Amino acid sequence: MLSSIPHLRLAGLEVEFGSETRSLRDEVALYGGDAGQVDRIARTVGLEKRSIAAPGVTALDLCEKAARRLLAKLDVDASSIDAIVFVTQTPDHSQPANANLLHGRLGMSKAAIAFDLSQGCSGFIYGLHYAGILCAHGGAARVLLCCGDTLSRLVNPRDRSVAPLFGDAGSAVLIERTGEKTVWHFALGSDGSGAQAISVPAGGARQPLVGGATLVDITDEEGNVRNASNLTMNGPEVFNFSLREPAGAVSQVMAAAGWDVSACDALVLHQANRFIVQTIGKRLGFPESKVPIASLAKHGNLSSAS
Repeated sequence: MLSSIPHLRLAGLEVEFGSETRSLRDEVALYGGDAGQVDRIARTVGLEKRSIAAPGVTALDLCEKAARRLLAKLDVDASSIDAIVFVTQTPDHSQPANANLLHGRLGMSKAAIAFDLSQGCSGFIYGLHYAGILCAHGGAARVLLCCGDTLSRLVNPRDRSVAPLFGDAGSAVLIERTGEKTVWHFALGSDGSGAQAISVPAGGARQPLVGGATLVDITDEEGNVRNASNLTMNGPEVFNFSLREPAGAVSQVMAAAGWDVSACDALVLHQANRFIVQTIGKRLGFPESKVPIASLAKHGNLSSAS
């Protein structure tokens, strides 16, 4: 779906990273003590360190810190915000929504709306789109968008296919309606046929966390250990999708904006994997200098927060 939304302004952004740091090179035992393999992963995938939330700290807590800093920096009172959109796949509770909890913590107006979106890698873009619609067509003048996850807690520490990837962070962005002649362009889509490529099988209504069966660790043919409550990823499927789909969406957005590569200061992609990010950039004709990837090595894959 192509969508163009006029008269929007991104007033500011803040990010709160998990306070602890975990290094890939400290986990060489996960790879059978093969330091060479660790070096290859660091070089190819771009992983070095990742930010991990302290015990007891959730995505809600991280986003609250980011939001308070943002509002203080912009000198904006929380009561003047018309809506809060919270993008997360690791909410504090199944009910109530993180957005409603943060609404209360910040002391927002009872006239403001609040809701969560369950999205991962694409979450920031989905959140921007919803915030833009609320400003352009929903009567909102200001929308607070928060994106955060603590995915490090969903991975099994003995599953080397995902354990080194994910960090924890929360971000806050303020979107405002403006009289300026701006237009934000979006190219959005879904592919439900690949829903199992990244999943957490247990914990919902389909497979509740009841009894010990969902917590029984299983070792796959490659030696990765996980249970039904852990995040699982089909690496080849995700890799192929990432090389097949995003470049076309970026091309659609650039065409809608009437831009070519020379008109762009940067191509900022979700920080998932160095090779994937750089390959998408090359396919679109961007020089590496215009395709930032540094945050992955510092903080890991932060889901919707990156």
